[in-house]
Amino acid sequence: MKFYLLLDIRYNAPMKLIVGLGNPGNQYELTRHNAGFLAIDFFLREHPAITCSSRFDAMICEYHEDGKKVFFIKPQNFMNLSGGVVRQIAAFYKVDHANDLLVLHDEVDLPFGTVKEGFASGSAGHNGVQNIIDELGTKDFARVRIGVETREENSPLPTDVFFLNKVEKDELQQLEEKVFPKTNELIAAFIKS
Repeated sequence: MKFYLLLDIRYNAPMKLIVGLGNPGNQYELTRHNAGFLAIDFFLREHPAITCSSRFDAMICEYHEDGKKVFFIKPQNFMNLSGGVVRQIAAFYKVDHANDLLVLHDEVDLPFGTVKEGFASGSAGHNGVQNIIDELGTKDFARVRIGVETREENSPLPTDVFFLNKVEKDELQQLEEKVFPKTNELIAAFIKS
């Protein structure tokens, strides 16, 4: 009987899911398309997780703040299939998408270094975000869009190739000094909400 009581407490506690989008594998580690993964890694460097484990085809790190459980999720299937992972985890923890789900992702429509919040908007052609919308059956969830565009207007480099390029050393420094401190603020505000 006590065992079931503990389970009830565990799953009824206030909970947030924060999903970073990216592709698994060393070859994608510092690419523009992995901005969501990088933002989560940066947050967890400053706010260490209690545990990290591999479940639901994802790396999931648990963090506690103000009596809330926060799960940082990095899906380990490819970006365009992230939605199934998000749907499974959200269903398992009975999370309210509109209030308790935040997705961090790269955004080619924003200049490099720009960070913008969004809620209930379309995918703007981002296949990972579209897959989450399709799997959840709603676009009602919060987003943090991380600008990655650095190409000149007439660049011949196609977007799908550009996304998979690694960030330059000076760009990585800009991410760590300016961009990810801003994403940390937005994540912290979401956790408190």
